[in-house]
Amino acid sequence: MKLGKYSMGIGDRFGLQGVPQLRAVIMAEERGVQVTPVWNKSNREHGIVGTVPGDTRREADLAVRDLRWRGPYYVDADHIGARTVDRFIEPCDFFTIDVADEIGLLPESDAVTSFLGSMAPLAGTLRIPGIDQPIVADEPFLRGVAGRYVRAVKEAGRVYRRIVSQKRGKEFVAEVSLDESDIPQSPGELLFILGAIAAEGIPVQTIAPKFTGAFLKGVDYVGDRGVFLREFEQNLAVVAFAVRTFHLPEDLKLSVHTGSDKFSLYPLMHGAIRRSDAGLHLKTAGTTWLEEVIGLAEAGGEGLRTANEIYARSFKRFDELCAPYLQVIRIDRANLPSPAEAAAWSAEAFASALRHDLSQPRFNPDFRQLVHVGYKVAAEMGEDFTGLLRRHALSVGENVTHNIYRRHIGPLFAGTDGPD
Repeated sequence: MKLGKYSMGIGDRFGLQGVPQLRAVIMAEERGVQVTPVWNKSNREHGIVGTVPGDTRREADLAVRDLRWRGPYYVDADHIGARTVDRFIEPCDFFTIDVADEIGLLPESDAVTSFLGSMAPLAGTLRIPGIDQPIVADEPFLRGVAGRYVRAVKEAGRVYRRIVSQKRGKEFVAEVSLDESDIPQSPGELLFILGAIAAEGIPVQTIAPKFTGAFLKGVDYVGDRGVFLREFEQNLAVVAFAVRTFHLPEDLKLSVHTGSDKFSLYPLMHGAIRRSDAGLHLKTAGTTWLEEVIGLAEAGGEGLRTANEIYARSFKRFDELCAPYLQVIRIDRANLPSPAEAAAWSAEAFASALRHDLSQPRFNPDFRQLVHVGYKVAAEMGEDFTGLLRRHALSVGENVTHNIYRRHIGPLFAGTDGPD
């Protein structure tokens, strides 16, 4: 299956924004920018919201039908592993195989021997176009790569073959995700990880490495942008070299798991992919949920009251809601408004505090991050929440479409100025 040069995850916690999401992709296409939509939702999100993978497939199919979309589109089993993959196999045609938990675990000795043997033709000093410093692939280096990553690649192979066996001839896109590991992969490590993936027989089409810096939920990148750009450009060069060297799929591209809203990085990434004529997959799901809350708040009345109730309950259950996301959030509790203070805000003030707009003095990134992880509260409201989304579909949908088109697709893939 051909994923397309540019693709983007448009995940949706509650499965009601497929049409506004796809409308943003169509707006881009009308302006000459082709982006393949990928509806992604993780097993954890399904469990919290009370949905199943088939619901995501139905949402995507209905949006495609209603808007008469003729381009490719996919449904991604997001961050799955051997324990969770089975329920995604029938409805999904994109599988993000997450092997971060296997990184650093000791592989079998015969797996190390096999890796060293298969990589032997590349042992020595390698020069990769686009990277200034040569990669010294001596035996200690290769053994280090094997010791840290071979077990993870073997696990990816097991999951991949399980999908193949159950798909029974149906094609799908395979991604291998390393981004939730503790330490970024060097260019040399990424190259030989891709070599191991090729040797394992995985026709990987997207690879998600770990980058330096903090990729937090719903807020901008925290770190040295110069360091990120250097790593990003080096990884682009490695992917291009690996495709030729290991005979991987020609459309193999980087997948950047941003946690969404890395606005300061988008111009850098846009310039890099244009200079190298490279493709890119951006996995950015969570902000659709936040746009729903913003849309409800802006609707006023019952919408604003519900938005405030979500925040008040999230504030009270701070530790519980944050616990699963401690690696990808940084919330200063002292900067959070009290529920009583937030309840006194106007609809405009609430939306301004939540919307990621750095030009707005009211914007509060700590408030935004807490609401981001508070979708469990909305899920517990059931029809009281989803019914509101349907009644205020216009206000919500306008926010969803604007967010994806103007704030993500435009700066990253079209090179337009800024998020607003």
